[in-house]
Amino acid sequence: MKKQKISIIVLFLMMMGIIVLFVTGTKESYVTLEDENITLDWYINFSWFTTTWGESEVSQAITEKTGVNINFIVPNGNPSEKLNSIMATEKLPDIITLGWWEENVDRLIKEDKVYALNELADQYDMYFYQVIDKDSFEWYRNDDGNVYCYPNSSYSPKDYENGTNIYSNQNFMVRKDIYEALGKPDMTTPEGFSDAVKRAALLYPEVDGETLIPIGADEFTVEGCNSFGQYLQNFLAIPYEKNGVYYDRYTDDEYVKWMKTYRQLAEEGYLSDEIFIDKRAQIEENFARGRYFCILYQSSDMQEQENQIYEENPDRIYIPVDGPKNTNQDDPRLPGSGLNGWTVTLITKDCKSPDRAIQLLTYLISEEGQKMVYLGVPGSMYDMKDGKPVVKSEILQLRNADRNAYDKKYGADNTYWMLQNNKVQDQWRDEEPEIGRMKEWTKPYTVYTGQYEIRFPKNSTEAAINNEIQQEWGRVLPRLLLAESEEKFDTILQEFVERRNELGYNKVLTVSTQIMNENKEKMGLR
Repeated sequence: MKKQKISIIVLFLMMMGIIVLFVTGTKESYVTLEDENITLDWYINFSWFTTTWGESEVSQAITEKTGVNINFIVPNGNPSEKLNSIMATEKLPDIITLGWWEENVDRLIKEDKVYALNELADQYDMYFYQVIDKDSFEWYRNDDGNVYCYPNSSYSPKDYENGTNIYSNQNFMVRKDIYEALGKPDMTTPEGFSDAVKRAALLYPEVDGETLIPIGADEFTVEGCNSFGQYLQNFLAIPYEKNGVYYDRYTDDEYVKWMKTYRQLAEEGYLSDEIFIDKRAQIEENFARGRYFCILYQSSDMQEQENQIYEENPDRIYIPVDGPKNTNQDDPRLPGSGLNGWTVTLITKDCKSPDRAIQLLTYLISEEGQKMVYLGVPGSMYDMKDGKPVVKSEILQLRNADRNAYDKKYGADNTYWMLQNNKVQDQWRDEEPEIGRMKEWTKPYTVYTGQYEIRFPKNSTEAAINNEIQQEWGRVLPRLLLAESEEKFDTILQEFVERRNELGYNKVLTVSTQIMNENKEKMGLR
């Protein structure tokens, strides 16, 4: 390990090893010194996660710094079922990452299956407190005074007020060459949208030897489809609350009007059967082949395909344009990340080395760790020029041309995103123009909606009711879109509302309103 000139050396003697903190001005180097490396099992509760550890430069460098190898575990099939099975019958992995909204977060805590991070830090790694985001950490403080999980991509309301570069991940995208060939039509009204879709299908029944899919969508799940749910609602600027009460966005007149527009297009043959069955892998393939004309989708999830398209034919990329709007033509209100973040990471009580696990988290959360997962290995992958990091051109070229190969060989640019902190990383963000300018397009419309992110208490009546309602919506949504007439659409929607009420929807609204107001108070919002 190379020697470094240091101004302060602080030694923390630990039960299982020695932590050395080097401080030189404002630069930090956090190194775990151990007799030998260990391997920790890290469960990622997303079936699409296929990243490995140990081959990429970044993973090797992190192991050298911390003495920790990672064995990633991912579910096959339904992630919730996999984690429930593990929790019921098997020893838990050392570390777990899952969506903040998932009920198993509360279950892991209430069943005493995970460590309090503050207690691990007190015992093994006080430096943890110097690198955490205080607002994010406090947001997750439990009623017992402990914090059991740490989020990624977490922003507070004040971050929005301070002009931090915050973007939404939701875009209405069109294939550039087709959109321009149609004369850049206005697609903000039902009439304009329908006309553009029909003309695209008429003029381009096939693109590059593939059948055109006029309207793309995120995958349909047991709980519905984002593209025909929250994404559409956000572009229509449908509120989350009215008169201080949590609002039913699914029966809003503007939303229903646009859903009927989609139904009419389906009746006329413009909703492909594929969108109802395609999973993420097929959606990514369709993007890469340019098969979609338009789609409401999360832009980051097709960036690899966008880069690939750009290398082959820049005129064929997807670009963001004004999409569906409400009758008043209000701007969309697109959510950025809130204090909940995107995912949370926990250390389980089955962890073979909780001391090493908390030290690993500390490194990844630290500025040095963030720089590693974002920029990569200094000297090898980037150089500092005039105080700014410059990623080497051959590495950028591979990232843009083949993301999978880039992840495998280099592993930067948040390949290991589990503890990414966008606010910290923003200081190193390159000035290379983003292909399609997806993020930049959303900036004027990105708003804080963290107060409306509702997670019902585990095993509560309202949680059970809400789950049943969500699954009922998952069954109803395709029927609405494929209804043979508007009258049938109305009947199906009314039956859904009645069924929802029978299940106890008013209880869900009441508790949602209560949690919303509690969130506002904790966040300092009025």
